[in-house]
Amino acid sequence: MNYQKDKNTFLTTEENDQKKIRIKKLNLLRSKGFNFPNKFKPNILIKDIIFAYKNVESLKLKNKNIIVKVAGRIIKQRFMGKSTFIIIQEGNNEIQIYLTKEKILLNKYIKKFKDLDLGDIIGIKGKLFKTKTKELSIYCENLKLLNKSLRPLPNKYHGLTDQQLRYRKRYLDLISNKEIYTIFQIRSKIMINIRHFMEKNNFLEVETPILQNLPGGADARPFITHHNTLNMNLYLRIAPELYLKKLIVGGFNRIFEINKNFRNEGISTRHSPEFTMMELYSTYDTYEDMMVILEKIIKKIIRKTFKKETINYAENKINFNLPFKKISIKKAILEHNPQIKDTDLESLSRIKKISKKLNIEIDKNWKIGKFIIEIFEKTVEKKIIQPTFITEYPIEVSLLARKSDFNKNIAERFEFFIAGYEIANGFSELNDSEDQKNRFKEQIKKKNLNKLDMFFYDKDYINALEYGLPPTAGLGVGIDRLIMILTNQNNIRDVILFPILKEKNK
Repeated sequence: MNYQKDKNTFLTTEENDQKKIRIKKLNLLRSKGFNFPNKFKPNILIKDIIFAYKNVESLKLKNKNIIVKVAGRIIKQRFMGKSTFIIIQEGNNEIQIYLTKEKILLNKYIKKFKDLDLGDIIGIKGKLFKTKTKELSIYCENLKLLNKSLRPLPNKYHGLTDQQLRYRKRYLDLISNKEIYTIFQIRSKIMINIRHFMEKNNFLEVETPILQNLPGGADARPFITHHNTLNMNLYLRIAPELYLKKLIVGGFNRIFEINKNFRNEGISTRHSPEFTMMELYSTYDTYEDMMVILEKIIKKIIRKTFKKETINYAENKINFNLPFKKISIKKAILEHNPQIKDTDLESLSRIKKISKKLNIEIDKNWKIGKFIIEIFEKTVEKKIIQPTFITEYPIEVSLLARKSDFNKNIAERFEFFIAGYEIANGFSELNDSEDQKNRFKEQIKKKNLNKLDMFFYDKDYINALEYGLPPTAGLGVGIDRLIMILTNQNNIRDVILFPILKEKNK
């Protein structure tokens, strides 16, 4: 197949010829005074027409004499002598338009139906009726060209098959792929339902900075930028956590933020450099309360969004009706690794040997807690299918979490998993300013061992803690991953409208 380069995309020779023909048509329209009109006002949406009249009998519909004005993009055309059938699309809905030369008023720019092309946006006024095959249609009385499409649309039946092109040209993907359009409708509904739940439970939505002097709240490499006027480096937010807890110090007691975070790290089917999270904080609650809140949030949005309590993900049926399982990280490792004994996870020498057998890349400065995390991620995480809280994380990998009153080596912390994905992380907040300061300093010492890692010591956060942070629990939820599961997608890019992609070769 021959291709001709057309700026940033490749068109087939046939498509490029079509584009030239369409440009000629547009130039002819301009010569007649066409100026992309903007004074057409639909009086009803296509989806509302379908909802209201799809099941009305033909004779009753005819007697009602319903006149509608709609607009949409032409996605199909069929010429039959003096008559033409056009399918127009509005969002994810479409309707058939019936046109005859005898009973239609064309505007001065369109002399014949064949002047219209697939992709053109038109306004229609006409009467609702049903064809002999019972298809709901509009008998067109007036047609107005609103916008001329200069590029041919993807094949309606096959859509965009190139995965990279789908991400780069999301607008084309949305036009040609009903499934992807529906996914982003669902995403919007989920976000609305989350906010509704938070409001009903007395959480106040707040906003914290995206550009920060010091990024904090997570162990990740930030994106760096420079402010010219202030002559200083700034960082894109890796997490809103420290700012949100400063607001708790300031007197807010139940707050949340749905935010964009940025981490200058790897890209995969489950990692994006730019992603959406929700973080929430509640005073006088513990990590156990956060588990209760998270379970309620997830069950509520599934029932409100999908009107059911089970979701299919890949080959698995996930049940959100049952109480969510709770299990400690050590018990989870033992459950999925019968060759490992409980005492193995207490001995540094034995846990090192186990890690080597599992081909885990080991750092000589790791302690037992870090080995436990690595073994869990290697052997357990992807096997957790049903909604599960993993608890009792080692304190050494829980920088901002409170120590357990019963075991100083573990944190009052959990992570939440569905279908092999970590969805959320929550804990009782560390509000001992001296302990937090010492942990930060210890972290700096560790990070100095690896120049590729960055750690920023936020002195102002320590200052805030010194004024007193009430007993507080916090929770972070990965919105993109949650939506991946709820919409049965296996790539995070399929739930982000415009994902970050590597620049195309020029």
